[in-house]
Amino acid sequence: MRDLHKCSVLGSEPGSPMSWRPQYRSSKFRNVYGKVASREHCFDGIPITKNVHDNHFCAVNARFLAIVTESAGGGSFLVIPLEQTGRIEPNYPKVCGHQGNVLDIKWNPFIENIIASCSEDTSVRIWEIPEGGLKRNMTEAVLELYGHSRRVGLVEWHPTTNNILFSAGYDYKVLIWNLDIGEPVKMIDCHTDVILCMSFNTDGSLLATTCKDKKLRVVEPRSGRVLQEASCKNHRVNRVVFLGSTKRLLTTGVSRWNTRQIALWDQEDLSMPLIEEEIDGLSGLLFPFYDADTHMLYLAGKGDGNIRYYEIGSEKPYLSYLMEFRSPAPQKGLGVMPKHGLDVSACEVFRFYKLVTLKGLIEPISMIVPRRSETYQEDIYPMTPGTEPALTPDEWLSGVNRDPILMSLKEGYKRTSKIVFKAPVREKKKVNGIDLLENVPPRTENELLRMFFRQQDEIRRLKDELSQKDIRIRQLQLELKNLRNNPKNN
Repeated sequence: MRDLHKCSVLGSEPGSPMSWRPQYRSSKFRNVYGKVASREHCFDGIPITKNVHDNHFCAVNARFLAIVTESAGGGSFLVIPLEQTGRIEPNYPKVCGHQGNVLDIKWNPFIENIIASCSEDTSVRIWEIPEGGLKRNMTEAVLELYGHSRRVGLVEWHPTTNNILFSAGYDYKVLIWNLDIGEPVKMIDCHTDVILCMSFNTDGSLLATTCKDKKLRVVEPRSGRVLQEASCKNHRVNRVVFLGSTKRLLTTGVSRWNTRQIALWDQEDLSMPLIEEEIDGLSGLLFPFYDADTHMLYLAGKGDGNIRYYEIGSEKPYLSYLMEFRSPAPQKGLGVMPKHGLDVSACEVFRFYKLVTLKGLIEPISMIVPRRSETYQEDIYPMTPGTEPALTPDEWLSGVNRDPILMSLKEGYKRTSKIVFKAPVREKKKVNGIDLLENVPPRTENELLRMFFRQQDEIRRLKDELSQKDIRIRQLQLELKNLRNNPKNN
C-alpha cells in the first residue's frame, strides 16, 4: 500500500520526482515524541469491558480515571484516583447502578467529581464521586434521566455551559438535558439512523454529527436546524472533530476501497471536502483528537497500537505529518487528560490513557516537546479553556453564546472549581406503581427481558416495603393497646 498521506503532506504530486524528499518545515512540534509511563505508573488488573461498541470506555480528568468494566448483570465502571496507580484489587468498588451495559462515560468539565454515564437500559445517569474515590459500590445516582426509547450510545457535556448535557440514542434522537431541573429541554430529530459521533465548536454554538446514514451534519443545537449536510459517498464517515475556532472540521472514515481515510471540511460549505487523504489499509476505526492550543491532530487506530500526529495549518496543504508513535499492544480506546492536568514542567502537551484489554492494563502515554530549559515554556502553553463555565443553562438556552473562560497553565494554575452540583428534587409520577418516565414499549427481545427483570426487582422491592409496613403497623397497634391498658393513663 503506498503511503498517500506523505504525498499530500509534502505538497507534491505522487508521480513527481521530488515526492520522496521530505520538506522540513520550521515547527516547534516537529520532534514531539510519545513516552509510555513506567509499569508502576500504569493501572493494572482492570477487567476492561469486552463490549464491541465503538467508544473509548474511558474518561479522565485531573483527579480521577474512569473505565467501563466487564460485569455480569447490569453495567458498571471503575473510578480510580489518579495517584492510586499499580495493581487494582478484583473487589475494588464500582459504580454499578445501570441495568444494562454502560456504553459511554464523560466527566463534567467544570465539576471534577461529577460524571455522566449512558447505557443499554435507555437511561442517562449523573453520579457524584466522593472525595478520595469510592469506598464501597455506588448504586444510587444523583440523577436518573429517562427520555430515550432505546439504548443510549453517547453523552457529551456542553463545552462552555454548566449543567447542559447532550445524549444520543438508538432512537436516532439527540436530547439536550438541563440538569438544573433534571429534564430534557430540546430534542434534535434530524437523523435517520444511529448517531456515531458528536463534536462541538469552541463556544458550543454548533454541533457536528456523523451518522450511520453516511451523512455529516452541522446543526444549530438550540433550534435543531441543520445548517450544513454532506452525503459522503466516497468517504464513509465514522468520527468527526471540530478543529477549534478555525471553522474547519475533520472526519475519519473509510474510502470506497475500504482503506482508512481522513477528510478536512469547511464548516460553512460541506459540498466537497477541502482534502481527502488515505492513511492505510487497516480495518479498525480511526479516533481523531485535536489540540487547539498546539494545532496538533492525533489519529489513533482502534485495534492497533499506533498514534499518528499532524500539525494543522490555515493554508494548503493544511495537514503536515509530524511523526508516529508505535506500540505492539493494540488499543481498545483512549482517554484524554484535560490541559490543566498535564505536567508542564516536563513540557507535556497531551496525555492519552490507553486501554489494553488483553493485559487488563491502562497505560498513560505522554506527548512531549523536547526542551532543554527547565523553565515554563510560554510558547507551547497558551491560555487554555479552564474549569469555570462561561454561561448558565438559562443563558445558553435563551440564545447567548460565549467563548470559554481561559486560564494559564503557569504555577499555581491548579485552581479547584468552586461550583457544586445540586441535584433537582423531582417527584416521579406513578400510575399503578409503573414509572411513567420508563413506560416505553420495548422493541427487541433484549429490551423486553430487561424491562421484565426491572419490573421483577420493583415488585420485590414493593413486597419488602409492604411487609416492613405491616410489621410497623403491628408494632404501633401493640403500643396503642399498651397505652390503653396502662392504668396510669386512665
